[in-house]
Amino acid sequence: MDLSLPQIWLIIGLVMLVAELLSVFLVFIFFAVGASVTALLAFLGVIPGLEMQIVTFSVISLISLLAFRKHARRLLDSRGKSLEYSEFVGETAMVVRDIPVEGEGKIYYRGAEWKAVSLDQSAILAGSKVVITRTDGIVLVVEES
Repeated sequence: MDLSLPQIWLIIGLVMLVAELLSVFLVFIFFAVGASVTALLAFLGVIPGLEMQIVTFSVISLISLLAFRKHARRLLDSRGKSLEYSEFVGETAMVVRDIPVEGEGKIYYRGAEWKAVSLDQSAILAGSKVVITRTDGIVLVVEES
């Protein structure tokens, strides 16, 4: 079975789409767009030669990458922030290692030690009770209760 150039470009586009689903880099999607548009244009006969198809694929991929990557990354980052884990917020914990001024200490919460920083950047001594106000990745932001 012989594949035509548009079919090959379509397969390349699908492979790039799968690669994007498996990666976290947000790059392969733009190659998938370039390959898909090239497949469509080749199928319509707008770009008949392989050399022009390669140039078209490269140009479309590059233009889409430059035009949309920053916007797509910003959109994904803002969605991630809105899904911030907040189960800990409002819970009480015990400081087990002093939290220095503008530094990290440790709190004991739910059977484990967690990195913690002070909400107002003040020192909190070991043995103090604190309330978790938010999370910052795996670091809990606390204030003395």
